[in-house]
Amino acid sequence: MTLASLTWLSAHYAAGDQRFHALDDVALEIRPGQILGVVGESGCGKSTMASVLSLNPGPSLRVTSGTLAIGGRDVDLTDTASHRALRGGTVALLPQGALNALNPTRRVGAMAHDILAAGDRRIKRPESLRRTAARLEALELPPRVLRAYPHQLSGGMRQRVVTALATLRDPRLLVADEPSSALDVSSQRLLVDLLRRLVGDGLVEGIVFITHDVALLSELADRIAVMYAGRVVEEAPAKDLVTAPRHPYSQALLASVLVPEPGARGRRLAGIPGSPPDLRAPIPGCPFAPRCEHAVDRCATDRPPRLVIGERDDSCWRSVEIEEAAHAG
Repeated sequence: MTLASLTWLSAHYAAGDQRFHALDDVALEIRPGQILGVVGESGCGKSTMASVLSLNPGPSLRVTSGTLAIGGRDVDLTDTASHRALRGGTVALLPQGALNALNPTRRVGAMAHDILAAGDRRIKRPESLRRTAARLEALELPPRVLRAYPHQLSGGMRQRVVTALATLRDPRLLVADEPSSALDVSSQRLLVDLLRRLVGDGLVEGIVFITHDVALLSELADRIAVMYAGRVVEEAPAKDLVTAPRHPYSQALLASVLVPEPGARGRRLAGIPGSPPDLRAPIPGCPFAPRCEHAVDRCATDRPPRLVIGERDDSCWRSVEIEEAAHAG
């Protein structure tokens, strides 16, 4: 069963006469009642994908193809003019930096009324305040928060306020774009519990959680998708991917960070050799090929197919060869 599916998403940034290919045929599946984590190093396209998935792409981003299937309709991601009616109600964004996401000159109640009025212009302020107070209470925030300015709240309270505002219109899908990046360890733990509660209590049907923190995802996500150079190179159940990654980039990424799993203690970290590719030109083959110790000639020239086996899939010629050898044997 699928809550939402993203298919054939490609996009580039335009800078003068140059193009930077940020997303290359990205495909994701979000299941109801689950959290899908998306991980990768800086510049891999995670936040760009989050902006498109939340129907809020930046002005310099050109989406050239892509469809989001959600709520019984297929949303053309190239047609940004049609997204306004869906933004906040069908799909919502939980942005980076709770303080920066709030207007410092307005009270929480006033911001909440504006959000609800964007979906229903007939709503009266008493009704919007009542609905907001109920959502704040669900996230263990007192009603007095409605009268507060952002600077009067602690960091943890601001994070919960932003979450409450993002989910006020009961979106089916919440896209969380690195909301933990500016939080300390204790605040991260509170955020993890909060997101689990959102799904568990049915306040949202599913979450896409964008981060570079593999250790955090191993505790939070049901499934993990690994991105590299604008592509999803592997997707699998979180436990399977953390303990036995298949794609060479996933293996290198997991080997370069500490993950709280049995056997991790005493393991030496290994860096990933080389540098990410130049995205100003399309990449015909596998983008990780120049850094991969398993690469063969066709890795540089032919795009690897998406190999789906059971609950996991990856895009690597080595996986194809292993699978073909297993069937031949």
